[in-house]
Amino acid sequence: MNSTALRWRDAMERALYGPAGFFVAGAGPAGHFRTSAHASPAFAAAVFRLVTRLDAALGFPTPFDIVDVGAGRGELLRALATLADEAAGSLSSRLRLTAVELAPRPPDLPPAIGWTTETPTGITGLLLATEWLDNVPVDVAVPTETGWRYQLVNPSTGEETPGPPLTDEDHTWLTHWHPTHPTPTPTPGPVIKRFASAEGPEPDANLLITEYGGRVEVGRGRDLAWAGVVGRLRRGVALGVDYGHLRQARPVGGTLTGYRGGRQVPPVPDGSCDVTAHVAMDSVAAAGERVAGCAYTLVSQREALRALGADGGRPPLSLAGTDPAGYVRALAAASAVAELTDPAGLGGHWWLLQPVGVAVDALMAR
Repeated sequence: MNSTALRWRDAMERALYGPAGFFVAGAGPAGHFRTSAHASPAFAAAVFRLVTRLDAALGFPTPFDIVDVGAGRGELLRALATLADEAAGSLSSRLRLTAVELAPRPPDLPPAIGWTTETPTGITGLLLATEWLDNVPVDVAVPTETGWRYQLVNPSTGEETPGPPLTDEDHTWLTHWHPTHPTPTPTPGPVIKRFASAEGPEPDANLLITEYGGRVEVGRGRDLAWAGVVGRLRRGVALGVDYGHLRQARPVGGTLTGYRGGRQVPPVPDGSCDVTAHVAMDSVAAAGERVAGCAYTLVSQREALRALGADGGRPPLSLAGTDPAGYVRALAAASAVAELTDPAGLGGHWWLLQPVGVAVDALMAR
């Protein structure tokens, strides 16, 4: 991969989605990290409950679309198709399932699931984007004595240097959505930051990167990406599920990091690892709302899953005496839901629901 220093946005685009990019080649996301869609069937079951409610609100349309943007290898769509087949009613026969992904179509994907690199237009139903926005490339801005500048990165080594000044559009985004950084101040110098490993008691000694104080991830490109997919809806709901933050509590120093093989690693954009950053959820939500002309709903995954019937409560101990096998199954299911709703983990994800031409369920209403 070319070692010329690039803006982070361009380096991420190449590393993740280029011909040999992390999401295009290899085993796909499930081989490297655990998402809600992979963690438990309870996640798909909750999404399916949302699908059935939305289907009724839309008047049982034919077809009912489920479009998954950033579908990985189609895991969530496969699960939803199975749940529809097992459910009573006509939904299964009316479903039109579409995966949007740059990787080649998996050879074992059921024929009923479409595969495309572009989000279709005229969607009536549910548009899903689970842990997609965190991988939409972002620029990184750093304060210097001459103003905010883009941070450049060497794709081969991860070494960073300040680059050109921000465009007017990105500077406006930064000053509006990062009010704690209204004006740049000179940085005192690099600070060494140790990444905590996702697995194991201690990070490896080589998991050290240089973090320049005051750096900010500029999320304007993510706003445009979300607004773009919301604009593909004719009627229905766009659901974005991701880890992120709000304006009043932006992480200091940014959140850019990497993952490989289940472990957190330095974010070197050479195509060998996932490169990701938390999402400015309120900024993204506002962009989608402008396109849809309807108010959005933004809740934690913990709140959303509980609203959709997944509470993670332990089964009654009395069940162990009357139905031991059933008790064990119920306990396992409760444990899986507990992982999905743990506020310190996946339960801290945000659910962004953007309706278009339809009123969402009162439990999800803003």
